[in-house]
Amino acid sequence: MAIKLTRKMFVNTCFISFGSTRFLVGLNSNHDTRFFLGKIFGGFEGSGFISRPRFFCRATCVERLSWEGSSHEVLLSKLENALKDLKLDEAWETFNDFKRLYGFPSHLLVSRFITQLSYSTTPHWLLKACDLVMMVLKEKSNHLQPDMLTKLVLSLARAQMPIPLSMILRLMLEKGILPPMNVLHLLFLHMVKTEVGTCIASNLLIEICDYYMRVCSGKSHRANLLKPDTMIFNLVLDSCVRFASSLKGQQIIELMSQTGVVADAHSIVIIAQIHELNGQRDELKKFKDHVATLPVAFVSHYQQYLECLLNLHFKFDDIEAAAELLLGMNRSWESRPMKDSGKDYQKPCFVPIGSQNLRNGLKIQVMLEHQQNDSALNAEGKSDLVFCRDKKLFPSNRALSKLINGYKRHGKINELSKFLLGLKKELDSSGQSSLLSDVIDACISLGWMEVAHDILDDMESSGDPLGSSAYEALLTAYYKRNMFREGDVLLKQSRKAGFVMEVANNSVICKNVAANVGRSSLCIKEASSICQPTLSECLVQEVSDSEKAISPITYELNSSIYFFTKAKMMGDALNIYRRMQKMKIQPTEQTFMYLVCGYSSLEMYRDITILWGDMKRIMESRTLNRE
Repeated sequence: MAIKLTRKMFVNTCFISFGSTRFLVGLNSNHDTRFFLGKIFGGFEGSGFISRPRFFCRATCVERLSWEGSSHEVLLSKLENALKDLKLDEAWETFNDFKRLYGFPSHLLVSRFITQLSYSTTPHWLLKACDLVMMVLKEKSNHLQPDMLTKLVLSLARAQMPIPLSMILRLMLEKGILPPMNVLHLLFLHMVKTEVGTCIASNLLIEICDYYMRVCSGKSHRANLLKPDTMIFNLVLDSCVRFASSLKGQQIIELMSQTGVVADAHSIVIIAQIHELNGQRDELKKFKDHVATLPVAFVSHYQQYLECLLNLHFKFDDIEAAAELLLGMNRSWESRPMKDSGKDYQKPCFVPIGSQNLRNGLKIQVMLEHQQNDSALNAEGKSDLVFCRDKKLFPSNRALSKLINGYKRHGKINELSKFLLGLKKELDSSGQSSLLSDVIDACISLGWMEVAHDILDDMESSGDPLGSSAYEALLTAYYKRNMFREGDVLLKQSRKAGFVMEVANNSVICKNVAANVGRSSLCIKEASSICQPTLSECLVQEVSDSEKAISPITYELNSSIYFFTKAKMMGDALNIYRRMQKMKIQPTEQTFMYLVCGYSSLEMYRDITILWGDMKRIMESRTLNRE
């Protein structure tokens, strides 16, 4: 754009009279005036002309400025006025004009301009601010002040612009400066609201930690100022769970151990969710003994941890471990007194990451009783298998359906009956009715008549028979299915138990019920939801889902691959992977993640390219599963 400038001049307008004749002459300066008069009127005097001229002068004086000095001051004044009046368009054009002629203005004016652009809520001007920062960085990097850059990254975070935000934050990190910790909390809190922001936030956290560890190794006094705290890790880990970035979450967990950041109560719950997504049951079991030592005040908080561990037991088809967890999850809590959760009662303990047999393995510091009151997280999440009421934990109908289906597949109905008896005692102690009758109803609804009959037999053998409703339901089902022989056996059995049944038109009527034997109902009323699916509905759904579920052996083989890659025994890890192929077991995302991370740690990049062929083929067939 052409710059229109007008030179200000000293102008003399003179009327010169010679007799009756008057001349209008425009002169540019006093020097020109004297020169003109000397040449003109001096010549007349030499010719004998003696009449002295009369001057009638009207003069207008304006300060004389050179061309360069005028444009410099005018542009600076114009830029300052545009910033004062919040005219960003005019300020941007004026700044570019000034920079083209004279370079950058003073660092105070540059900082003021960047700050003014940062206050804008328009992405256009925020990007202009980033462009200006990069322009200044190339020529006048000393103009970039930490406070100015902090204001800019805050505005970028609020505007949900994580990519330019990461660019400025990396620039600050290169200069060895970072915003204060409370500002970093806000930055990460805004970034992790989206999936793209979560990816960028996790990468930034990795870079910050790498820089911190390099500075820390040099024993610099700035190390503590660059170390991320627990809340930042929690924010990133929680977003990895929400957006199912479990592979990145695993990397952040290991980074947390490497930097020595202490995991609090929120961290443990989030870490449990990541281990669940990755199918790492052995890693999750390492926290169990520590959680069991907590007072009853933490029951509701660590409910989600037990939920994750229970779900992995089911994925590994370890029904015995799942039953043991459900029966024993209240025993350790009840033996401990209530404590004030606002205080810390224990020092940090160390939980190993990876195999405990590995030398120089990572260990993470945890404070299971420490909770940050100002945390923005709701780490409890959704519970499908365990619910809490009155500081006690109970299995949901979905958890019971998984247990029933698992025991039935393994043909262990006797163990199922023992579990139901143990659970009945837990429910009776809490003032609830037992749920055995609903188990019978659920089995009948799926046509598992033999399973229902075996449970009735086991209850009688234990000395704790069911009520008449269970016999009535099963007897009715037998006759409706024309299973008269089995019905007659049950009819005789019910009479021995003290019930008198009559059968008419395939309907069963209970005429007399023995004293002290009432209806027993297996109905757990969950306080967390008004409309919970019944046990029968959950069991039908579970049978359908189990047919499409990933084979439990896949989780076992992936756990072995994970162990060997952490031990840097890639030959053994690769043998297990080849074994999966021979057994025609479909690898999952976690299978390839462990192998790639193992090869990368040993810088075996050629092997990664070979592995990529298998990954590409499976992805093209759209059969790559997540655990």
